[in-house]
Amino acid sequence: MIKLQPRFLKRYAAIAKLLIKYGRGDMVKQSAVIYDAKDLPDQDSGKPEEFAHDLEALGPTFIKLGQLLSTRPDILPPQFLEPLQNLQDDVDPIPVEDIRETIESELGVRISNAFAEFEDNPLAAASLSQVHRAKLRSGKKVVIKVLRPSVRQQVVDDLAAIKEIALVFDRNTEFGIRYGLLGIAQSLEQTMVRELDLRVEYQSTLHIRQTLADFKRILVPEVFDDFSSASVLTMEHIAGSKITDISPTVLNELDRSGLASELFDAYLRQVLVEGHFHADPHPGNLILTHDHTIALIDCGMVVQVDPQVRGQMINLLLAVSEGRGADAAIAAERLGTKRNEFDDMTFRKEISRIVAEHQQKSVKRLSVGQILMSLQSVAGDTGLEVPHELRMLAKTLMNLDNVVETLDPEFDPAAALQEKASDVIQRHAREDISLGRLFRSALETTDLIQQLPGRINRITELICENKIEIKADAVDEEHLVSGLQNIANRVTIGVLLASMIIGAALMMRIETGWQLWGYPGIAMTFFLMSAIAGAFLIFRIVLTDHRR
Repeated sequence: MIKLQPRFLKRYAAIAKLLIKYGRGDMVKQSAVIYDAKDLPDQDSGKPEEFAHDLEALGPTFIKLGQLLSTRPDILPPQFLEPLQNLQDDVDPIPVEDIRETIESELGVRISNAFAEFEDNPLAAASLSQVHRAKLRSGKKVVIKVLRPSVRQQVVDDLAAIKEIALVFDRNTEFGIRYGLLGIAQSLEQTMVRELDLRVEYQSTLHIRQTLADFKRILVPEVFDDFSSASVLTMEHIAGSKITDISPTVLNELDRSGLASELFDAYLRQVLVEGHFHADPHPGNLILTHDHTIALIDCGMVVQVDPQVRGQMINLLLAVSEGRGADAAIAAERLGTKRNEFDDMTFRKEISRIVAEHQQKSVKRLSVGQILMSLQSVAGDTGLEVPHELRMLAKTLMNLDNVVETLDPEFDPAAALQEKASDVIQRHAREDISLGRLFRSALETTDLIQQLPGRINRITELICENKIEIKADAVDEEHLVSGLQNIANRVTIGVLLASMIIGAALMMRIETGWQLWGYPGIAMTFFLMSAIAGAFLIFRIVLTDHRR
């Protein structure tokens, strides 16, 4: 039984009510969570469209939890995902006096001295922050994003309660053991910590602005360091309309195909090349400006992708876009973490089926994001834990797909991905041969050469003492032995050639009457023999391996 902290009792009760209302009362019973029994909802009485509203009523932490759960089709039924994906964070504004006090305290200057104009009426009010228009002394129009004064403590308390109850569920419920709810709570904590420090958003906006600088029709707002802090972020004000609010008349005036293509290319650059992408491209964060460019705003939700994970993501996306289900399953396995009960045969079979079905249904327009969401559902059912980066990529591609479809219904994201694959691979190849990577490889090679004599010495001692053992689990032992003999032959010839080269080098210092090209004839003969034998050995190795 969980030992409840008195200050979290209301949150425990709220979570218990939510679980019971939406059909997970079994988790409350299995974990023996104590809650106030009065006014509890009936089991499984909540409708999917009500779920987002109930989370929103619980405050900013639960709103972010809902957004995180929208990327988990392995946990929630499909009918619950769409309301969460459309979850909008819109609340009543707080008094402007509190906003003014926060700005002046954070910036260390009076608003009238820092800004030529400041609008008291907020442009937008969310559960974490509030946004106001202003104008700098230089005449530049800006917007100021300000964290709500008491929001940090509320989030800290909510996170503590969620993590504690998630730990209890992981230890005491079948659902928690299977899906690792504490891991979800920890991902939520990482997301919230970043969003509660506006300096992180400042750096992310700056990074994405630099990444997309050469995209002529993509705009990222300028941010102002002198007017920003952990609780205040000042950025360029970009006037325009949500892409989904644009009238058909205005759409017909646009280069719709060009805009859709450039927007999609900009995200491919972020995801596959830079490994740092804007992960929330819903229509409210993509603005069509008056000069027909697309502005990316609100870089609070940004995902970093490790280079190794990025490489596997490229393999996965290309396999999905080209309809190679088996290869997509293999790439997903390499990305994920296999649990003890992982059923690889079922996973590969289901992924191949899903990719094939989408190819047949969507010959004209394949939704890569939708396939990735389906992949996560199969992964959860078969025992594969996919990384957070892949979940966020799936959500990003789904949102992006809706936006580009609004711009150009004929645009095919899968075809665009295949078209850009060559450029992406070339960029990765250039990264792989960068000076830094070559230097690291040189250091590793030097370390290998230094340790090689000692390792060879240990191996030969084991061979002489008949202590060396080779453990192998092979179906064809004869083929294994033959392979080992080939390896031994190659190593022996290599050692002999190396000995001849070393001997020839030593003989170079001995003066002889017979010379070739001004060098001792015997030494040069050994060098030539070694070169010819080495070239022949390389030719045989390449030819044999190619045939195999």
